[in-house]
Amino acid sequence: MATGMTGVAGNRDVARTALERVCARGDMALAPQCYAEDFVDHFGRVEYRGLEGVRRSTELYRRLFDDLAFDVVDQVAEGDRVASRWVLTGSNRGRPVRLWGITISRLRDGRIVEDWSAFDGFELLRALGLWRTFLIAPGFLRPLLKRRPSRARR
Repeated sequence: MATGMTGVAGNRDVARTALERVCARGDMALAPQCYAEDFVDHFGRVEYRGLEGVRRSTELYRRLFDDLAFDVVDQVAEGDRVASRWVLTGSNRGRPVRLWGITISRLRDGRIVEDWSAFDGFELLRALGLWRTFLIAPGFLRPLLKRRPSRARR
């Protein structure tokens, strides 16, 4: 991560570092420099919170894909937001996987406080093969199946 960079350029650098080094390489020593303690990761209906959430999310990806890599291929930044278009590569049980996705990050004081990520889930199913997907689905879907506490209506 470049030091001394602030503003939009610094935000881009933090978002890139978070994906390419923390998420892909599992560099959790770098995580507190990239993510705020009150970080929230929105991934569909799943939310990971705080630095513990970063660790759990990162471990999930690293268990799913051997030799995991994220390559940020494009970024657009404005104010406190950075949109990063990325390519994920790796392998699952020897089968190569290549996925494209987008993560939108909101930063505060040079650290990410929220991420919203999306990728082509059908491409993941195709890349892993349907039977492999059924084998990994219980571990991958467990967080989705946990019921979130309902909010009281006002």
